[in-house]
Amino acid sequence: FAALLEEVVRGAKSVFGTDNEVVVMSSSGTGGLESAIVNLVSPGDRVLAAICGNFGERFAEIATAYGADVIRHEVEWGQPVDPDDLRRLLASHPEVELVLLTHNETSTGLTNDLEALVAVVREAGRMAVVDGVSSVSSMPVEVDRIGADVVVSGSQKGWMAPPGVAFAAVGQAAWERAEKSKAPRFYFDWAQHRKFAAKGATPWTPAVSVLFGVREGIRMLLEEGLDNAYARHRRCADAVAAGLQGMGFTLFAAEGYRSATVTAAVPHADLDVKAYRKLLREKFGVVIAGGQGKLEGRLVRVGHLGYVT
Repeated sequence: FAALLEEVVRGAKSVFGTDNEVVVMSSSGTGGLESAIVNLVSPGDRVLAAICGNFGERFAEIATAYGADVIRHEVEWGQPVDPDDLRRLLASHPEVELVLLTHNETSTGLTNDLEALVAVVREAGRMAVVDGVSSVSSMPVEVDRIGADVVVSGSQKGWMAPPGVAFAAVGQAAWERAEKSKAPRFYFDWAQHRKFAAKGATPWTPAVSVLFGVREGIRMLLEEGLDNAYARHRRCADAVAAGLQGMGFTLFAAEGYRSATVTAAVPHADLDVKAYRKLLREKFGVVIAGGQGKLEGRLVRVGHLGYVT
């Protein structure tokens, strides 16, 4: 197991583009996001959450659940977070120390300009905490180059493994903040994971079978070449978008910000999305998703990430 964990961590660092420590946790991606909150946020801390979809909402809700005073910067779903708007907000809220960002919003098929948003956060002297669950391993993130403090991902997306493992790439400033944070934590305590990782172990029962899958996914990514994998995802996204538009669907996310891992589209007004999905599944063996949250019944979402050609 120690050899397995070591290979997974080494490969994950390559995929994240980081020399920082990568914490490996047995949980869903949401657990990885919760780990960022419980290690970095003390009750009463002012936190800014940039929200442009359902998963941005979730990140903000986790922070609220742990007692953070969350300032919600809400953008119309399907539109990106504007770096200039973020800059103005941070200037007007000097007490904010932490900014929650969603890189790839799978509920709307939108990818924010992460590098530009992180640059704004760093210029303002704040900490950038990123939901990269559905982007890391499928599109370039390069944690160290862009300077993100924490980036979280999950095994069931572009890592091509079953669900059950979350990763958090944690920078030095985040480790230092975690030492001072007063949020209650136990299972997701990064300090415990760091302590056990030094011995080639995890503090709690690991999802061993999932980690075998993750290791193989990483090997496949590195064999293909990360740049080639990213280009393949973009080709798949463009093909799906063209096909949906050819059928008369309207792409939901703003042009220029459309995801390489999931395409969201608005169907004809008279199309019953639930019945359409059922037909695809039962007659053709094709599974697609519907809308989430306030977009339920209004969208189709087609995933094209991971082991997809």
